[in-house]
Amino acid sequence: MKPAYLKPFLIVVFIVLIDQIIKTWVRTNMYLGQDIHFLGDHGMLHYTENNGMAFGMELGGDFGKLVLTMFRIAAVVAIGYGLVYLIKHKYHRGLVMCVALILAGALGNIVDSTIYGVLYQHGQIFYGRVVDMFYFPLLSGNFPQWVPIWGGQDYIFFRPVFNFADSAISVGVIAILIFQKRYFKHEVPELSSPNSEMVEE
Repeated sequence: MKPAYLKPFLIVVFIVLIDQIIKTWVRTNMYLGQDIHFLGDHGMLHYTENNGMAFGMELGGDFGKLVLTMFRIAAVVAIGYGLVYLIKHKYHRGLVMCVALILAGALGNIVDSTIYGVLYQHGQIFYGRVVDMFYFPLLSGNFPQWVPIWGGQDYIFFRPVFNFADSAISVGVIAILIFQKRYFKHEVPELSSPNSEMVEE
């Protein structure tokens, strides 16, 4: 493999490996719903599984789960092709690394959706549940009664439970948004001609 391709794909392999090590440890050492606190009540491992997208969002029913898994597979193929394209055409290294992070995160959750279905759910390939564990409820309280819609309701920030793969996707996307001007910088040719002059009357 050419050096330009080696580093991004090593990062993909490394992130997927770490993601699966964490998920396997959680599956084999915790029970569903168990908490292991490491930042008091504001940071913990909370073992949960979901059928859906990043941060516990879901599509309804078995059909929704199958559609989501197929979408994930198609997305990984597209992102993988995009990563190769970016490397081949020598795009900014930061952009290449961000796309590598997104690809790694997507692959990590695909392993759950496919292989975990076979290993843990009676041979149901494509119907595996994604393992989530990181939970950081940093702030909690009640909305004042005068707040529209949510007045009087409880709130928690940050509520979603996520995994290492979700984190890789988020870091990649956020970095692209922050540094997009640097990553997609291009020169705009000047539209001028020495023969075109304005003649004043």
